Amino acid sequence: MEAISEGEIMEPVSPTGQYLTSSSLSIYILAVMETELPIIDDSQTLPLLHNLFLPINPRFSSIMIRDKNGDKKWKKVEVKLEDHIKVPTFESGNNSSNLLYDEYLDEYMSKIAVEHLPQHRPLWELHIVKYPTSKGMGTLVFKLHHALGDGFSLMGALLSCMERADKVSLPFTLPSSQTPKTPMSNTKGLFKRLPSIFLRTVSDFGWSLLKSNLIEDDQTPIRSAAEDTKTRHINISDVSFSFDLIKEVKSKLGVSINDVLSGIIFFGIRLYMEEMSEKSREDHSTALVLLNTRNIEGYKSIKEMVEKRNSNSAWGNQYAFLHVPIPQLTDSKYANPLHFILEAHQEIAKKKTSFATPLTAMLLDTLRKLRGTEAAAKYLYSTLRNSSTTISNMIGPVEQMAVANIPIKGFYFMVAGSPESLTMTIMSYMGKIRIAFGVEKDFIDKQLFKSSLENSLQIIIEAARQIKA
Repeated sequence: MEAISEGEIMEPVSPTGQYLTSSSLSIYILAVMETELPIIDDSQTLPLLHNLFLPINPRFSSIMIRDKNGDKKWKKVEVKLEDHIKVPTFESGNNSSNLLYDEYLDEYMSKIAVEHLPQHRPLWELHIVKYPTSKGMGTLVFKLHHALGDGFSLMGALLSCMERADKVSLPFTLPSSQTPKTPMSNTKGLFKRLPSIFLRTVSDFGWSLLKSNLIEDDQTPIRSAAEDTKTRHINISDVSFSFDLIKEVKSKLGVSINDVLSGIIFFGIRLYMEEMSEKSREDHSTALVLLNTRNIEGYKSIKEMVEKRNSNSAWGNQYAFLHVPIPQLTDSKYANPLHFILEAHQEIAKKKTSFATPLTAMLLDTLRKLRGTEAAAKYLYSTLRNSSTTISNMIGPVEQMAVANIPIKGFYFMVAGSPESLTMTIMSYMGKIRIAFGVEKDFIDKQLFKSSLENSLQIIIEAARQIKA
């Protein structure tokens, strides 16, 4: 790693950014956009990146180096954009113009997901895939290192490079995902709940310590527990369905959109596990649900994110994990799968009211100060590895996006580099929900897992429609 020249002033890398670029962890975000039209002329790529993308944040033009004390800093460099643009060539052996390249794209995505970006240039790449698939006439893949920012920051950055396909002059709007108000949200109710909040905090914080240090999830059809995770290849796939279906279940049960989605995922996971091994229905599995710790609604302007570094909307990595047990698949729950949603709702609501999350953040920071960044990164790695999956979600615009006058037909993201065998993400875009998943290659059956999620949605929809208004 390059050293700092005398007199240079640079922005320090955040503690989370250092954890995510350690010897234990190197996490990437893949933002995937499927185009409605063929990508024939890519001549606008360089000016778009130069004029729109690079000015968003200095980190997109910076490399990570160490100062004389060994602390990591962001150093501004001259960006050779040509080095960051990749245009793959697929050898099909078939000259048919009607050929679809889904399998080729899947293999390519699996390959770039595990490749590390060179440290001597800014930590991002743009892959332009000009071949048609069943989901789009072309595919754009932004690969960004997680140290550059979390999903919230990077989503705001990507949206600032896009424009509305219908009316360029108008801003994007986001779908409403209001959560039902809790009946005791006032101050008096809070004081009444302090004893239970205290007990919940002690319980959650203690459980978090045990899960990160001593207790692993069971080895199951979704968790291989393999030691060598750095060379693990993943297969990426997804399921897509109407946002209206999720809102229908939400209104029937009086829970949040995220509760419904978590319940669908948990039930789908259990369906897959039982299909692979009946005895796994009683195995203990945990999901790490990613929580955005910003107290805001919607994406702020990029200028506001970058300038207001101490505000709730500041650029960077501002998130925390909630340890949520995946409900076991008992006969009663199979008969009424809505229990998966209700249990997810209750568990996540309880954990949000405890102070275990900020205490865990304080513990990680204390560990960093006393034993160094690598020790804190190993603790975070252990937290991830001892669980069965992570679930993260982002909200996309209601309107169709376009870049360089090419409408974007589909949009999702994936997190790569995590030590689990299963990583899941949720994305809303144009009235659709996209649940994407990265599964350990040659361990999890991608097609069977996909059908399990689809069956989960169908069964839950049918069960919700049985509820009388």
